[in-house]
Amino acid sequence: MSVRLGILSVLFLAAAISLLIFQHNMSERSEENLAQMRENAVDVSDSAAAESTIVDDPMKETELSEYSSSLPEESVAESTDPVAPIERTENPYRDSFLANKDMGAWLKIEGTVIDYPVMWTPREETYYIERNFEGKPDKNGCLLLDTDSCLDPLTTNLIIHGHNMRSGAMFGSLMKYSEEAYCKEHSRITLYTEDCERRYEVIAAFRSQVYKKTDQVFKFYKFFQANTQEEFDDFYQNIKALSLYDTGVTAEFGDHFITLSTCAYHVENGRFVVIAKEVETGDHYYPFRENQGD
Repeated sequence: MSVRLGILSVLFLAAAISLLIFQHNMSERSEENLAQMRENAVDVSDSAAAESTIVDDPMKETELSEYSSSLPEESVAESTDPVAPIERTENPYRDSFLANKDMGAWLKIEGTVIDYPVMWTPREETYYIERNFEGKPDKNGCLLLDTDSCLDPLTTNLIIHGHNMRSGAMFGSLMKYSEEAYCKEHSRITLYTEDCERRYEVIAAFRSQVYKKTDQVFKFYKFFQANTQEEFDDFYQNIKALSLYDTGVTAEFGDHFITLSTCAYHVENGRFVVIAKEVETGDHYYPFRENQGD
């Protein structure tokens, strides 16, 4: 009996020791697992943060880059280039303008006698028809800018009238433009205004007349302004059809013209007409009147 009790005591003690060893091992494994889990948690957090740094920032940078590149250049950097000022010089006809306020311009055609002041008197168009520049009686008269023409603001067409003098004065030589060869040698016409030099090239030369009011025909002397394409086309097509020859000069809506008209004798109230298109602006001039600004 005592022997059995001894054996049972030994077995019980061995079982107790085994249980203690097992619990100790499980505790160590639990701590190791917990530590491993913590390590993994840190790794996951660091990885997520790294991914956030690697993925999010480039996307934002790309979007900003695309947005910036889509902006107009003016939004990114506005141009600061200054507008070039107009270069000006003294008006070669300054003294003539100041000598007579009725002078509207100076007309000149190189190689011809046409080198005269052009008078503009809207209050009385024919005032200078038999008066000279000083206003004294003179059968030659002066060149006259039609009162329906205007230099400022500039009308589409400026019509200038002048006597066909036998001496060749005024527009006495204008009919030489009936010859194509003459036109080629004298195709350039210059008009000097108070503000600038305007350069023209002959586009048409033809014979016409002053018609009755009831005549349904093209009347060159009625054309001053083209506000529409249709108005321009009517003028352009008619002068091209009437021209004695093709000058090779063309025009389009928006161009400006000068018309020189003088008496002709092929029909009653006949007229010989030279029309030129403005091809460029020459020198610009300093203001010279007291009430003129820069």
